[in-house]
Amino acid sequence: MAFGRLQRSPTSQPMSDINMTPLIDVMLVLLVIFIITAPLMSASLRLDLPKTDGAQVSSAVQFVSVSVDAQGRLFWGDEPQSEGQLTARVREAAQRQPATEVQLRADKNVSYGRIAELIGLVQAGGLSRIGFVTETAAQAPGDRPADLPK
Repeated sequence: MAFGRLQRSPTSQPMSDINMTPLIDVMLVLLVIFIITAPLMSASLRLDLPKTDGAQVSSAVQFVSVSVDAQGRLFWGDEPQSEGQLTARVREAAQRQPATEVQLRADKNVSYGRIAELIGLVQAGGLSRIGFVTETAAQAPGDRPADLPK
């Protein structure tokens, strides 16, 4: 038994290459995540909601979201709807649960007349509880109330 120095053969050199396999695995996972989430980010409905300080959060158990964008187009959630389709969806919701609240999200540039027409459609569909969704001044992106410290 020899307990002498460990010797290397003169032909074996230490490996100086970087193992790329873990880096490639991580990059492929990130690519798959971005491919899946990219369509979801562009499909959201963008509204410029009016800003108020006195808005209260609704505690309705069952609600549906109806939106009107700046051009006056109607949406059920994020899906575009015609007036007839929207009335049919409201009727279905009213038949399932008559106490369902309609949370109305309207762009601040939509005329009052268009909002009144939408309220009429919702009431004709059988739902009478309507809540108006707004942003508070603190929620508005880029806006800071004057009384908050910087």
